[in-house]
Amino acid sequence: MNKIILNKGKDKAAWQLHPWIFSGAIARVSESLQNGDIVSVYNHDDEFIAYGMYNKQSRVAVRLLEWDPQKEISEGWWRDRLQRAVKNRMHLLNEKNNTVRLVFAEADFLPGLIADKYGDFISVQVHAAGMERVKSILVDELQQLLNPKGIYERSDLKSRAYEGLPDSNGLLAGEMPPPFVDIIENGIQYQVNIVEGQKSGFYCDQRENRYFTSKYVKDKKVLDCFCYSGGFTLNAFREGAASVTSVDSSALAIETLQKNIQLNGFDSSKHIAVQSDVNKYLRDLGEQREKFDLIILDPPKYAPSRSTLEKASRAYKDLNRRGLMLLNSGGLLATFSCSGAMDIDTFKQVLAWAALDAGKEIQFIYQFCQPEDHPVRASFPESEYLKGLLVRVL
Repeated sequence: MNKIILNKGKDKAAWQLHPWIFSGAIARVSESLQNGDIVSVYNHDDEFIAYGMYNKQSRVAVRLLEWDPQKEISEGWWRDRLQRAVKNRMHLLNEKNNTVRLVFAEADFLPGLIADKYGDFISVQVHAAGMERVKSILVDELQQLLNPKGIYERSDLKSRAYEGLPDSNGLLAGEMPPPFVDIIENGIQYQVNIVEGQKSGFYCDQRENRYFTSKYVKDKKVLDCFCYSGGFTLNAFREGAASVTSVDSSALAIETLQKNIQLNGFDSSKHIAVQSDVNKYLRDLGEQREKFDLIILDPPKYAPSRSTLEKASRAYKDLNRRGLMLLNSGGLLATFSCSGAMDIDTFKQVLAWAALDAGKEIQFIYQFCQPEDHPVRASFPESEYLKGLLVRVL
């Protein structure tokens, strides 16, 4: 029997439905266990807690799946969980949005699995050994539920190394995605590069934040930093921005953004595309005494863990200080953090420090969050990662 016994006093989080058991919490393990095996987890008094996926190489040694001892982790269990996750998103798909996150890992009780729908294609990421074992079942179920043209895997995450897994990129089912897949978000057309783009190809977690921010841009001079394929830029043009400068270090991102501007028929003469390190470019703009009415700062993850939070806070502060110094009086800063270790209260404090160093007085006028297809599971607060603030400079 694949049985794991926890150390005394190390079972509280598991009883409270938190899905992670760390290696240091384990007292005894069956010697025959292999990475990815389904295990039964018991406390020190030999009471059943939950079923989970085991990995002896990972710091997260067990990812818990099911707390009902009567429900075995069978093929039917996996299909049912996936069906529930997809069903909860179907109302988000319509003529103005054909892009959605179908599965959000632990938040959907499917730890180690991400699945995004991009138009007629699905992009999948697998970053747990146990999920790797049932990948073919999940791919088959996605085909039955959504009948996509193709399902492509982009499992090239650093987290796979911690699970003892090599990178795995390639076609899983159907036909190969074209170099650029056509999608629609907020009624705006995009071309997404699933095979070579960042992460799974696109960032649909900013869908609602892009739409909300665009309501402030009419006749304004806008700066979109870390623009990627242009989500904030395109929404700004649709709502009548006077001009937009878009900055990203990726040549592919800038190329894709320019394609997307043409695709939507926006006036390219009002657009400046800059391939540059954002911090360097902000310094250059400061030296040139440039000013903007609205600035978007949507950087990559600066704090992947709590141990890096202090260093990341300094990086966030410096980035936002430079942004605040480029804003006209009354201007707005839409600033974000996708670091799970950075909570909203700490982020507000970082912005307060940035404003102090910039010699600016600011107001927080709106708080951004992740959309409903990126749900936050009550027993897993780590699933809340995206937060942001709309800041007014007085």
